[in-house]
Amino acid sequence: MWQVVGQPNAIKLLERSIEMGQLSHAYLFVGPPHVGKLTLALNLAQVVNCGAAAPPCGECTSCRRIAASKHADVQIIGLISEEKREIGIEQIREMQTAASLPPYEGRHKVFIFDKAEFLSHEAANCLLKTLEEPSPQVLLVLLTARESALLPTIVSALLPTIVSRCQRVELRPLPVTLTKEALIEDYGVAGDRAELLARLSDGCFGWALLTMHDEKILEERSRRLATLVDLSYASLKQRLAYAAELAAQFSRSREEVEEVLALWLQWWHDLLLVKGGDGKLVANIDQQSTLIQQAKHLSARQVMDFIYHLQVTHEQLEQNANPRLALEVLMLSMPGKGGVRA
Repeated sequence: MWQVVGQPNAIKLLERSIEMGQLSHAYLFVGPPHVGKLTLALNLAQVVNCGAAAPPCGECTSCRRIAASKHADVQIIGLISEEKREIGIEQIREMQTAASLPPYEGRHKVFIFDKAEFLSHEAANCLLKTLEEPSPQVLLVLLTARESALLPTIVSALLPTIVSRCQRVELRPLPVTLTKEALIEDYGVAGDRAELLARLSDGCFGWALLTMHDEKILEERSRRLATLVDLSYASLKQRLAYAAELAAQFSRSREEVEEVLALWLQWWHDLLLVKGGDGKLVANIDQQSTLIQQAKHLSARQVMDFIYHLQVTHEQLEQNANPRLALEVLMLSMPGKGGVRA
């Protein structure tokens, strides 16, 4: 049984390939963080190693060992640490050595590249050799939340070749109703909490599951939102100081800053909904009074302009722009109380 939630098109594509005996030797799973890419990749690893008539059964030894990350023939290759911000060539060489050996306990070796956009140039070039000369017993699955970021990370001469060697599978965010329904029916989450998690997840079911088990995630969200609201009333000096703080954080953890910007984008989208009279559709349903209060001091044009600046800043950071400069410009573009920029 496929464990990924709400991705019928992706599952149908893979099932059709399996039924026809035309499974690709390499896949590129594309979708936002926590949408289910890794879950689907592990399901696919179970499929090619499962002994049941209708794989993945989830019950056989192979399926259970893969789910527990104990299967000798299934490896996840990703960033070694927060400090090392790339997947290096040594990791690819180790994978190639392992791929040259026959499967140890299953029928196929499966190598899953988590955050493939962080492949170094040398690693991508080395991986390309494996993609061009595939072994019938080896399956490669590349996962990326930022397909566009593959371009600056992997030089343009390599990107089209790598992508052309992979079967692309896109995973899309889930509707709020489907996320809420799954949380209630499959995980026993109370209705109001399921509604909140479903809206805040932006269709990424994995985020809802993580948050369901870790209250600290919502606590951190509240802290970040409080900072965002405070910045709307802050002086230019305070905003630039925060930009410097965020830039320093970016050098330590790129993902955390991306999470902050994603949260801001969600917040300002909610402000736009409030300005348009669609307050019932906001994601931050537990913050509606704050949204309404802030929206009173802003015009729809100001909200749309700042959403644009948020999107531009995100793109600039993806393209390795100077983080402090990009974030300072963002702070300068933020309208303050009464619609006046600080």
